[in-house]
Amino acid sequence: MPSFDVVCEADMVEVKNAVEQSNKEITTRFDFKGSSAKVEQKERELTLFADSDFQLSQVRDVLVNKMTKRKVDVRFLDEEKIEKIGGDKVKQLIKVRNGIETEDAKKITKAIKESKMKVQASIQGETVRVTGAKRDDLQAAMALLKKDIQDLPLAFNNFRD
Repeated sequence: MPSFDVVCEADMVEVKNAVEQSNKEITTRFDFKGSSAKVEQKERELTLFADSDFQLSQVRDVLVNKMTKRKVDVRFLDEEKIEKIGGDKVKQLIKVRNGIETEDAKKITKAIKESKMKVQASIQGETVRVTGAKRDDLQAAMALLKKDIQDLPLAFNNFRD
């Protein structure tokens, strides 16, 4: 029976490249001279450091710009609140999403069921598996999800005939 998986995974190699390019630009920019502005990456967590809130927003802009150029969807980034650390310095933690959360998976399955298509959706951990009798129905389901679920950077893989 034909099927495919709906996933929400960032390309971590491209995220790492974007972080390295951001740090390279930050070290060469005149407005960051003598500051402690930088971006650090640990697994799926990015930490932005800067000397002020304004500078932190500039660092975030550089990072988002580099991610966009490397074709990493910025909807993968979950920004947390800005924290003060020693003196005037600030930092911000940004988590890179991996997998579809339960509420979002329920929203995806509900959208497929309400469409009255001849496909079934089932939640399997951090992915949603969509099965159907015909390949055309699955392609229509992909188009529906791309149109209806805009707040998540969805990708489709494991397409089987």
